[in-house]
Amino acid sequence: MFKVIQRSVGPASLSLLTFKVYASQKKDATHKATVKVNELSLYSVPEVQSKYVEEQRTELEESISHLRQYCEPYTNWCQEKYSQTEPKIKSLVQWGSGSKLKKLVYPPVSMGLAASLYYPQQAIVFVQVSGEKLYDWGLRGYIVVEDLWKENFQKPGNVKNSSGNK
Repeated sequence: MFKVIQRSVGPASLSLLTFKVYASQKKDATHKATVKVNELSLYSVPEVQSKYVEEQRTELEESISHLRQYCEPYTNWCQEKYSQTEPKIKSLVQWGSGSKLKKLVYPPVSMGLAASLYYPQQAIVFVQVSGEKLYDWGLRGYIVVEDLWKENFQKPGNVKNSSGNK
């Protein structure tokens, strides 16, 4: 066992070594003159003076320009509304990711999803019954709010006289 480890560590340790390599000129090579930076073609300045000429707009570019100018008030309005609602949405998301909400909502939802995998027919019945009950509660709440609205916020011409005069 020790020999196997020793043999595998040897070549692996050689790969971690670094070597410096020094290059030297050949003795029989002729010495060329050094080239200056401004003599290189990459750094040379073009001799011909160029001039920027703007091309005429095409019909498509003109129509897109008109469309952008037409839509600008709407896009500004959307950006304004987004900047107003963004902090509210962020605070709502932060509230939704709070530990109390997680402790109350996530475990029952997770258990319900897991149970629906093993008992799909019962899960469908449960969802249907729960949906009907939620709809009934919502309808009852709507009726209550509607009655309160009619009693308290009716127009003065439609208000019934509560003093008993008929």
